[in-house]
Amino acid sequence: MTGIKKAMMADGFTMRATIRPYTLDFTFDAGTSRGVLREKQTFILRTDSSAFPGSCGLGEAGPLKGLSVDDRPDFLQRSQEILEEVGDVEFPFDPEKILQKISEMPLEEFPSLRFGLETATLDLFYGGKRKLLPNPFYDLGKPIPINGLIWMGDRTFMKKQIDQKLGQGYDCIKMKIGAIDFDLELTLLEEIRNNYSDEEITLRVDANGAFGANEAMDKLERLGRLGIHSIEQPIAPGNWEQLEKICRESPVPVALDEELIGITERKQKKALLDQVRPSFLILKPTLLGGILATRDWIQLAEQAGIGWWMTSALESNIGLNAIAQFTSTLHPKLPQGLGTGTLYQNNIGSPLHITSGKLSYEPQKGWSLPEWLKMG
Repeated sequence: MTGIKKAMMADGFTMRATIRPYTLDFTFDAGTSRGVLREKQTFILRTDSSAFPGSCGLGEAGPLKGLSVDDRPDFLQRSQEILEEVGDVEFPFDPEKILQKISEMPLEEFPSLRFGLETATLDLFYGGKRKLLPNPFYDLGKPIPINGLIWMGDRTFMKKQIDQKLGQGYDCIKMKIGAIDFDLELTLLEEIRNNYSDEEITLRVDANGAFGANEAMDKLERLGRLGIHSIEQPIAPGNWEQLEKICRESPVPVALDEELIGITERKQKKALLDQVRPSFLILKPTLLGGILATRDWIQLAEQAGIGWWMTSALESNIGLNAIAQFTSTLHPKLPQGLGTGTLYQNNIGSPLHITSGKLSYEPQKGWSLPEWLKMG
C-alpha cells in the first residue's frame, strides 16, 4: 500500500497498531437467506503509544463473508502491512481531526479496517477506557432502543424466538425472511399482528435481497396487509431501475442495506438516493467504511428526507460498543439494530447490557478481555 504519508504536525502523536484474528462461535445456527452461520471470523486491533502510557486502544475489523468489500483471503496479511505504515503517521490530539486523518488514508478497499482503525485510535486518545467520542450512551448511561432480531429456522425455533423477544419487553421486532416457506413467515407475522397492533409492536422484515424481481411486488402486497414498518433490501443489489419501481409502488416502505456497500464516492451515493428514493437506509459502519463515511450517508439521507437507523454487522462486543457510541452521538429517533451482543458463546465480556428492548452501557460490569488484549 502506498499513499500514507507522515504528517508534519508539531503537536501530534505516533502509535503502534497491531491486528489479530478472533473466531466468534454462535450459540445457535443463525439462519439467513445467504445460508446458516455457525461462526464469525473477526479481527481485533490494538493501538499503543508513548503519548498515552499505560493505555491501549481497541477496535474491530469484521468483514462479512460474501458481502464485505474487504472479504478477501489476504485480509490479515494486507492489514498487517497497512498498519505497519500507520506507525509512521502523526495523529493530532483532536478526535475529529483524527477521523479526518484516517479518512485521508487510501483504505477504500478495506472499509472494515478503516472503522477498526478509527475506533482503536479514538479509544487510545480517550485513555483506553473503551470510549470513542463524547456521547450520552457512555457518558450518561442513556440507553438506546433496539429491535429484537428473529433468525430463520423451523417454525418452532422462530416462534420461540418471537415469544422470548416479546416477553423481554421489545416493542420492535425484526424478522429475517426469504429463505424458507414464505407462507410460514407470513403466518408467524400474522400471529404477532393478531395479538399486538402496529402501535404496540413495530414489525420489520429483512429479505437480504432474497426476492426475485418478478415476485417481489406480490410478496410485498401480502406483507402490506400486516402493517409492516419496513422491509430491508427486498431484491438483490445492483438493479437500481427495478428497485426504484419497487420503492415507488410497494405498500411496505423499503430500506436499503446491501445496496450501499461498495459505494464510496459522494456523487454516486447521491445518484443512488435520487434515483431509487428509498424510505430508509440501514447503516453498517463496518461495511460502509467507518464513522465519517457513515456520517456522509446520513447527511445525504436527511437532505433527501430519507430515514435511517444503524445496525451492527455481527461484530464482537468491541465493535458493537463502538457502533453504539457512534449511534448515540447522532441522537437516533428510531430503534436501532444493535442487539447482536448475545449471539456468541465466546463473546468478549463487556458492560453492554440489554433490558426491556434497550441497549445500555453499565460501567460497573467492566470488560473481560483476553490476556493478549490486556496491557502487559
